[in-house]
Parts: sequence; C-alpha cells; structure tokens
Amino acid sequence: MGHGSMGESTQAEDAKLVARCRQGDQVAFDALYSRHCSWVLNLCYRLTGNLDDAQDVTQNAFLRAYRALGRYDGRAAFSTWMYRVAVNVCMDELKRRGRQPVAISSLLGDDDPVPQISDPAPALDEALLARERRRALLAAIYSLPAKHRAVLVLFELQGLSYDEICQVLGASLGTVKSRLNRARLALRDRLEPVKELFLAGSGQSSEGPR
Repeated sequence: MGHGSMGESTQAEDAKLVARCRQGDQVAFDALYSRHCSWVLNLCYRLTGNLDDAQDVTQNAFLRAYRALGRYDGRAAFSTWMYRVAVNVCMDELKRRGRQPVAISSLLGDDDPVPQISDPAPALDEALLARERRRALLAAIYSLPAKHRAVLVLFELQGLSYDEICQVLGASLGTVKSRLNRARLALRDRLEPVKELFLAGSGQSSEGPR
C-alpha cells in the first residue's frame, strides 16, 4: 500500500494540522514535515537518483507546499497532494538538469555497503550479485524519460494505486496505464544487455531452461 493510501485517522490528523497551519501555526507545519519528510525524501531520491539533489528537492517541495496550503482543498488526502507537489518539484529539477546522466556510483553510498558476512563465499557471492542487479536496475530506471520514470517509481516502488497516480500526476487512467506500459517495455530493453545478471542463480541461461 502506498503512502497515498493512509488510514482515516492519519488523514484526519493531517487535516487538523493543515487547518492549524492556515491559522499561522508554524509548529503544526513542523509536525506535518516530521510525519511526511521521510517518504518524500525517498520519493525524491528515486526520481532524481542523487541524494544531495533529493535533499534539496525535498526542502523545496515542503516550502512550495507551505506556500500553496491555501489552494489545498482537502478533497484528496494531504499525502496524495504532497506527492503531487513533490513530483512536480522533481520534474522541475530534472528539466533544469536536462539529460545530464546520473552517476550510478552515487546511488551506492556509505549507507548501502556490501553486507559483512562471516560465512564464506556462497553468501558473499550472492550479496555481490544482488548489489550488481540493483546497480543495473537503477541505471536502467534513471535512463528513462522523466514522465515514464515518475509513473514507474510511483507504481512499482512507492506502491500507489492507479487512482492515486492519476490524482498525483493530474492524468487520466488511460494515460497512466500507457506510460506505465511504455516504461516497463523501455526498462526491459535497457536491461537486455545485462540479462545474465538476473538469470544467474535461477538455474536458467539466456537460452532458457533445458
């Protein structure tokens, strides 16, 4: 379940905080930030592919949200609205950056080391294989056009429903499904040169099972 599919009690608490924010209560906005900053940062990281950019975009997204609270009508959950704000800020950043490629090595920082394994080679080999698969998958995702990357991340990684994605992107169901299908096909094409990585350990070869 995606962050846009929050329980009624959570949405009600958000609504109370938004109402207080509109009355000039800065503490209430700090509370909204604390409740939502983690997943917004995660989303921005997945869309921009760079932690420094993601942190900047997250701050900008909350600043834009704060300034736009007067236009938030409450019909959608605050988290869904916040998704829309964050995605828009990310799209602006990606547009500003143009086609500048992402340094995939930056996606595997100190918080994502190869696990320390006391047992010998087989487990370590599997850990290294998993790391290379992740590296290849991220490289493929970040090579997609921004609008296709966005719908793929929202559906496959953030776990949003079609309806939530339509609200976030302001797009029709047909458009969302079309973009998701195109993104999946493009991802498959980009992973074709390294398909052996994903077949390794599965008992299959590129020629298929015997």
